[in-house]
Amino acid sequence: MRILAFGSSELMDGFALLGIETHADAASDTIERILGELVRKRERALVYLQQDLMQAEIPLVAQLRAQGGNILICEIPSLHDVDDYRPQVETLIGRVLGSSALERQLGH
Repeated sequence: MRILAFGSSELMDGFALLGIETHADAASDTIERILGELVRKRERALVYLQQDLMQAEIPLVAQLRAQGGNILICEIPSLHDVDDYRPQVETLIGRVLGSSALERQLGH
Protein backbone atom coordinates (compact mmCIF):
# COMPACT_ATOMS: atom_id res chain seq x y z
CA MET A 1 0.00 0.00 0.00
CA ARG A 2 1.28 3.47 -0.88
CA ILE A 3 0.81 6.53 1.30
CA LEU A 4 1.03 9.85 -0.53
CA ALA A 5 0.55 13.46 0.50
CA PHE A 6 -0.06 16.54 -1.63
CA GLY A 7 0.14 20.10 -0.32
CA SER A 8 2.33 23.10 0.34
CA SER A 9 6.06 22.55 0.73
CA GLU A 10 5.90 23.58 4.40
CA LEU A 11 3.22 21.01 5.17
CA MET A 12 4.92 18.30 3.13
CA ASP A 13 8.11 18.65 5.19
CA GLY A 14 6.31 17.07 8.14
CA PHE A 15 4.89 14.23 6.05
CA ALA A 16 8.32 13.55 4.55
CA LEU A 17 9.76 13.20 8.07
CA LEU A 18 7.24 10.40 8.60
CA GLY A 19 8.49 8.61 5.50
CA ILE A 20 5.41 9.41 3.44
CA GLU A 21 5.75 9.95 -0.31
CA THR A 22 5.21 13.69 -0.72
CA HIS A 23 4.38 15.95 -3.65
CA ALA A 24 4.92 19.57 -2.63
CA ASP A 25 3.12 22.36 -4.48
CA ALA A 26 1.82 19.91 -7.10
CA ALA A 27 -0.42 21.28 -9.83
CA SER A 28 -3.87 19.79 -10.44
CA ASP A 29 -2.72 18.01 -13.61
CA THR A 30 0.14 16.38 -11.70
CA ILE A 31 -2.25 15.14 -9.01
CA GLU A 32 -4.60 13.83 -11.70
CA ARG A 33 -1.71 12.02 -13.44
CA ILE A 34 -0.39 10.38 -10.25
CA LEU A 35 -3.86 9.28 -9.15
CA GLY A 36 -4.49 7.96 -12.66
CA GLU A 37 -1.35 5.82 -12.38
CA LEU A 38 -2.60 4.40 -9.08
CA VAL A 39 -5.93 3.53 -10.69
CA ARG A 40 -4.34 1.94 -13.78
CA LYS A 41 -2.01 -0.17 -11.63
CA ARG A 42 -4.88 -1.01 -9.25
CA GLU A 43 -2.72 0.00 -6.30
CA ARG A 44 -4.08 0.41 -2.81
CA ALA A 45 -3.29 3.87 -1.49
CA LEU A 46 -3.98 6.36 1.26
CA VAL A 47 -3.79 9.88 -0.17
CA TYR A 48 -3.68 13.03 1.93
CA LEU A 49 -4.77 16.18 0.07
CA GLN A 50 -4.46 19.67 1.47
CA GLN A 51 -7.87 21.33 1.83
CA ASP A 52 -7.51 23.76 -1.07
CA LEU A 53 -6.52 20.90 -3.38
CA MET A 54 -9.52 18.88 -2.23
CA GLN A 55 -11.76 21.81 -3.14
CA ALA A 56 -10.09 22.34 -6.53
CA GLU A 57 -11.91 20.84 -9.45
CA ILE A 58 -9.80 17.75 -10.03
CA PRO A 59 -12.10 15.24 -11.79
CA LEU A 60 -10.33 12.08 -10.65
CA VAL A 61 -10.35 13.21 -7.00
CA ALA A 62 -14.12 13.66 -7.14
CA GLN A 63 -14.55 10.31 -8.90
CA LEU A 64 -12.40 8.40 -6.42
CA ARG A 65 -14.13 9.97 -3.43
CA ALA A 66 -17.55 9.07 -4.82
CA GLN A 67 -16.77 5.48 -5.76
CA GLY A 68 -14.52 4.36 -2.92
CA GLY A 69 -12.38 1.31 -3.46
CA ASN A 70 -8.63 0.88 -3.27
CA ILE A 71 -7.77 4.57 -2.95
CA LEU A 72 -8.78 6.46 0.16
CA ILE A 73 -8.50 10.25 -0.05
CA CYS A 74 -8.32 12.27 3.18
CA GLU A 75 -8.45 16.03 3.50
CA ILE A 76 -5.92 17.88 5.66
CA PRO A 77 -5.80 21.58 6.59
CA SER A 78 -3.06 23.90 5.43
CA LEU A 79 -0.65 25.06 8.11
CA HIS A 80 -2.02 28.59 7.95
CA ASP A 81 -5.70 27.65 8.29
CA VAL A 82 -5.62 25.06 11.07
CA ASP A 83 -7.75 27.08 13.50
CA ASP A 84 -10.47 27.74 10.90
CA TYR A 85 -10.44 24.23 9.44
CA ARG A 86 -13.76 22.41 9.31
CA PRO A 87 -13.64 19.04 7.55
CA GLN A 88 -16.41 18.24 5.10
CA VAL A 89 -17.40 15.27 7.23
CA GLU A 90 -18.57 17.68 9.97
CA THR A 91 -21.14 19.10 7.56
CA LEU A 92 -22.33 15.62 6.65
CA ILE A 93 -22.63 14.57 10.29
CA GLY A 94 -24.50 17.78 11.06
CA ARG A 95 -26.99 17.08 8.27
CA VAL A 96 -27.53 13.45 9.26
CA LEU A 97 -27.45 13.63 13.06
CA GLY A 98 -27.93 17.34 13.70
CA SER A 99 -25.29 19.89 14.63
CA SER A 100 -25.76 19.20 18.33
CA ALA A 101 -24.32 15.69 17.85
CA LEU A 102 -20.86 17.14 17.26
CA GLU A 103 -21.17 19.63 20.08
CA ARG A 104 -21.88 16.88 22.62
CA GLN A 105 -18.98 14.76 21.37
CA LEU A 106 -16.51 17.62 21.38
CA GLY A 107 -17.64 18.92 24.75
CA HIS A 108 -18.86 22.32 23.50
